[in-house]
Formats: sequence, structure tokens, C-alpha cells
Amino acid sequence: MKSQQSKNQTNKRINGEGETVEITTAMVKELRRMTGAGVLECKKTLVETDGDMEKAARKLRERGIAKAAKKVGRETGEGLIGHYIHAGSRVAALVEVNCETDFVARTDEFQSFAHDIAMQVVASKPQYVKIEDVPAEVIEQEKQVYRKQMAGKPEHILERIIEGKLRKFYQDVCLLEQPFIKDEDKTVGELLTEMIARLGENIVIKRFVRFEVGE
Repeated sequence: MKSQQSKNQTNKRINGEGETVEITTAMVKELRRMTGAGVLECKKTLVETDGDMEKAARKLRERGIAKAAKKVGRETGEGLIGHYIHAGSRVAALVEVNCETDFVARTDEFQSFAHDIAMQVVASKPQYVKIEDVPAEVIEQEKQVYRKQMAGKPEHILERIIEGKLRKFYQDVCLLEQPFIKDEDKTVGELLTEMIARLGENIVIKRFVRFEVGE
């Protein structure tokens, strides 16, 4: 009986207003679905935030970004080729995703991530992995098109418009800037950051190729 009472007490907290806040299993599962964080970390964060789901999710994402930032730049000599063939076998994609160890490369989470990225490539047709991959001449050509479209606008307004249009351009052509097809509230880049934090290794989407019959 004592152990059961103790277990229940770990799921409750007295908030600043003297109210008892219960952290349920369903709340932990939902937070885990939203953030991908571990069960214990989700439970701990819900306790810290008095069961406020939005605050807990924000806190976990901030922690994840901080953890991921420390891992960026570490050597990624392992990984795998993710693939996806769309129904009808007329469109497909291959993507190379790298990590630090063969152990992580063999996990279901990593393999599922690589598969999802290949699916993203099929669905959203990116041309580059990241903004830094876009050639300078391509960016300049885009700017010239925008300048012609906005001819007559004051220069200071024109520059802001161009900046906004470039952001939209990057979202269209850069994989990491695109909304993730399974959860458009986050970008592929944000999904990648979450995976780095969750798996504890640097992860890099190195390259991809998309095939479509007739192209």
C-alpha cells in the first residue's frame, strides 16, 4: 500500500496557488508525441510546469536545441541510405543520412527518420539540402526577378520585400526549410534538431536524389 501511495504522489504536485496538479499517463504520452522526448523527461517537465502542456513542450524544445547545438560539427562517419517509393512506382527518392555510430544508424528511430526524409523529398521536391547550398548566382537571379516585379517601390521597402520573398523561396527549394509533411508546425530542420537531441549524436542529411518517370 505504501509503495502504491508513493507512486501516486510522484504524479502530483502542489502548484503556486496551493492546488494539486495531477500528471497523468495520458499527459506524458501526449507530450512525448509532441516533442519526442523520453518518458521520464516528459514527466519531470510536466511536474516542473504544473501540468501546462504548452510550457512543457516549449521547455523541452529549448533543452533539445541546446543539446543539439553542442553536437553539431562532430564527425559523422556512419549512417545509411533512406529510400521511399511512392504508390504506383513512378516517383522515388534516395537520401543519405549520416550519424556518428553504427549503433545509432541501426536503431528503428534513425531508420524511420531517414525514410521520412526520403518521403519528404518525393512530396516536396526540394532542390538543395540547406540554404548554404544555394548557389550565389541563383539567389542573385531571384533578387533581380523580385526587383523587376516591385519596380517603383522605395529602396528600404523593396529590400524588406525581397528578404521576405527569399524566405519563401528557401522554404520551397531547401529541404531543411520546408514544413515537415507529417507535422507542418515544424520544419525538417527542426525535426532534425529534435532527432539529434533524442539520439544523442550529431546527424547530417548529406544529399538526396529524386526520381520521377518521364523527367
